[in-house]
Amino acid sequence: MANILVLANETIGGAELLDAIRERAKEGDARFYVVVPQSRPRHGAVVYDEAVRDSAQVRVDLMLAFMDDEGIAGAGEVGDADPYNAAVDAVGAHGINEIIISTLPATTSGWLRRDLPERLEKETGLPVRHIVVDVDSEGLPFDVALVLANQTAAGGELVQHLKRLAEEGPHRFIVVVPQDSGDGRAVRAARERLGRLLDSLDDEDIVAAGMIGDPDPYTAAMNALQYFHISEVVVSTLPSNRSAWVEKGLVEKIQQNSGKPVQHVEAREEAAA
Repeated sequence: MANILVLANETIGGAELLDAIRERAKEGDARFYVVVPQSRPRHGAVVYDEAVRDSAQVRVDLMLAFMDDEGIAGAGEVGDADPYNAAVDAVGAHGINEIIISTLPATTSGWLRRDLPERLEKETGLPVRHIVVDVDSEGLPFDVALVLANQTAAGGELVQHLKRLAEEGPHRFIVVVPQDSGDGRAVRAARERLGRLLDSLDDEDIVAAGMIGDPDPYTAAMNALQYFHISEVVVSTLPSNRSAWVEKGLVEKIQQNSGKPVQHVEAREEAAA
């Protein structure tokens, strides 16, 4: 069986990449290994390692969810921040026989400016297939909604709202829960809230993945918009009269600076209590 490395980052979910994986899988005797390098965020004065790793893991999870839906065997991992090192490490560790690299077009791809496909072909001696995905002009074959929530992450109002969105058409959801601070206790609490929401969405057969974000919710949202091709944003808050996010104008600020439609979901008073 051929072990095929899929190396991608911002182009995860692009139609051309998904089609290439489908085509290769139809040839038979293939197992795919997805590697997404870690990317440094553009927003925020402090870089939180947990958030950086989580953002890459979400991209791995979304690709594996697609492959699972298609009945394609696969696994994956978060790779080194340098895509060349990430690929070489995977080749050495997983007995890779072929490589598929997905990049943005040459005008915007940092990987192509570094001649990554050619360097990997020369270093590994393996066949390298290069897939160009222009997500900005072509979009994705499904909508991706960014969900920003904290104390209300497990609220029934949010789950029902996301269920309605999923019923409107093909959706994938990326949930971001800001950590309250950088310490371990805050990260564990945020991850627990995230886990409860993801479990609720899984019960509804909704495809979602999640990550811990920067303590500042605006920074967490803007970094997620950098990492993923987002169609819309859903912000879940406590009731307006009790929400610090509402008081600070978070919903309006994200909409103004992201250019994306933003939906605001408020928890009911009794649920918030």
